[in-house]
Amino acid sequence: MYKELEGIIEREDKRGKTFRYVDEKNINDEDLKWADAYMSFYPVENFAFHQMKWVHSLGAGVDRYVKLDSWKDDVILTRTVCSFGARMSEYCLSYMLSELQYHVAFQKAQREKKWEPLEPVLLSSQKVVIYGTGEIGQSIAEMLKRFGVQVTGVSRSGKSNQHFHQVVATGDEASHVKQADWIINTLPLTPETNRMFNAEWMNILQGAYFINVGRGATVDTVSLIEAINTRRIKKAFLDVFEVEPLPQSDMLWEHENIVITPHISAVTTPKEAVACFFDTLDRIEADKPLENKVDLNRGY
Repeated sequence: MYKELEGIIEREDKRGKTFRYVDEKNINDEDLKWADAYMSFYPVENFAFHQMKWVHSLGAGVDRYVKLDSWKDDVILTRTVCSFGARMSEYCLSYMLSELQYHVAFQKAQREKKWEPLEPVLLSSQKVVIYGTGEIGQSIAEMLKRFGVQVTGVSRSGKSNQHFHQVVATGDEASHVKQADWIINTLPLTPETNRMFNAEWMNILQGAYFINVGRGATVDTVSLIEAINTRRIKKAFLDVFEVEPLPQSDMLWEHENIVITPHISAVTTPKEAVACFFDTLDRIEADKPLENKVDLNRGY
């Protein structure tokens, strides 16, 4: 993306800053020593801060940055905030409606020239549990509530939130998960969320759909496949994976009740990336609060 960023920045920037545009594969230590700030999706191998004061992630996820064990107290970490909430909301809605309206079944019937009526399910009849009540979770919840969906949020604190009908604390959600028609994960990857969706958790389910737009490593994929095979999970829609691109040898590719998309539920467009970067830069220089600043202790 660096070429696209260069075109927009050189055309629109009036701040007089000096930029280097380098392919991530070609960034070297001299580049890192030169920089006061670093903007990329991920830290390069052998990343070092040197004189940097600010690191800005082009994506919403920052787990690879947080894992760096050399963070200096005076270095700010921020993340891109743009249309992620809207994009992820539409991603989730598209697959929910596709299932409830039997798109796949009707396409199959058409290919076989069979007239097989099925009764579509009203979206408003569904119960949804969303893990994560931050910006993205709120956006999904707000959209679903407009369609009359019953939405429960799960967060660390369980603090109430106007975008959800109710919010429960992590560890107290079992009864809601058991009754859910859909589970949507928007959680970041932290030590607490790593393999959070494991066999013990999946044993609670009773045939829900599962959508993962959070982080791949939050899910134990072996347990996920077992849960699908035993119908505790009806179908899974996965946009994020522990290893990306997903290796061709991965067993997830082969399962008929798993839908795989290549991490596209919330793409960062160059124009939005530059707008967020410059807004953050202006706020830093004006000593204004940063809504997209990452809490390194929490990991998001």
